[in-house]
Amino acid sequence: MSQRIPLETMLDVFVRNLLNVGFESDRARRCASIFAENSAVGVCSHGLNRFPEFIDFVRRGIVNPAAEMVSTARFGAWEQWNGGLGPGPLNACDATIRANELARRHGIGCVGLQQTNHWMRGGYYGWMAAEEGLAFMAWTNTKPNMPPWGATDCHLGNNPLVLAVPRPSGPVVLDMAMSQFSFGRLETYLREGKPLPVAGGYDADGGVTTDPGAILSSNRVLPIGCWKGAGLAMLLDSLAALVSGGDTTCRIGQRDPEYGVSQVFIAVDVTRAGTSRVDGLMDELVADLRASRPDGENGDVRYPGQRIREMHRESLEKGVPVDPAIWEQVVSGL
Repeated sequence: MSQRIPLETMLDVFVRNLLNVGFESDRARRCASIFAENSAVGVCSHGLNRFPEFIDFVRRGIVNPAAEMVSTARFGAWEQWNGGLGPGPLNACDATIRANELARRHGIGCVGLQQTNHWMRGGYYGWMAAEEGLAFMAWTNTKPNMPPWGATDCHLGNNPLVLAVPRPSGPVVLDMAMSQFSFGRLETYLREGKPLPVAGGYDADGGVTTDPGAILSSNRVLPIGCWKGAGLAMLLDSLAALVSGGDTTCRIGQRDPEYGVSQVFIAVDVTRAGTSRVDGLMDELVADLRASRPDGENGDVRYPGQRIREMHRESLEKGVPVDPAIWEQVVSGL
């Protein structure tokens, strides 16, 4: 990452590329802003670095730039929608907005979304809800890309999960895959020629390794918490399909490449229990965590989402860090 680009410049370049593949102007800008924001907060694996693949999927007809999600069933505070294989980030934004509306009306809102595409950085939607004062939970299933515990071949998705809680001085947002490292993060470490900070999967001989290239080659990522993460991945997949009325990981795996995934978005209006309690509770929790004794002389104990705020501020001041080769590819129109 030896180059920085102004956020507005990145946004304009993304918009131009999206218009060239058939996006309507407003939708192009909305979609571009998600990719740009993801890079601005340091998640380039689901921002700039994933943008060329996204454009390729649009050109191949896997992602329909004009499709918008359509309501298929309503059960009070729980609704099912079909994404029509539209842009995953836009569908996820709209599903979050709808879950928030339901939460304002009922106290809790749940949107199950089927036949959609990769949502990129799931934490984006957690921040959307939490900055409106709502607690939030969302997850997505994926193609089979993680072995069940005790297996060597992939039958589980790494099924990212997002949890977010509002807080006046900044939400607490957790965004995590069921694998120790997401595939986007593995690719970033590989591109930068760095080992993983902790073991993230297996090499071709079945040994646990910090080598991202070896893990990508073996296609054996390590579930978080070993068997616990594998079990959680299976249950998230089951619930995503049941709540949305969509497909499970095993059915998604029968298609190549990955498309038509199932997602769940749940918002809770926690202010109904009293705004002062929400604010005081979260400030107390964060203060207590930050008071922990660091492991190391220069250590820093952080809460989920803290780094995101810091990275965003730095990107606004200095520009968004980019991989020069990928940036040049996008600037040249892919």
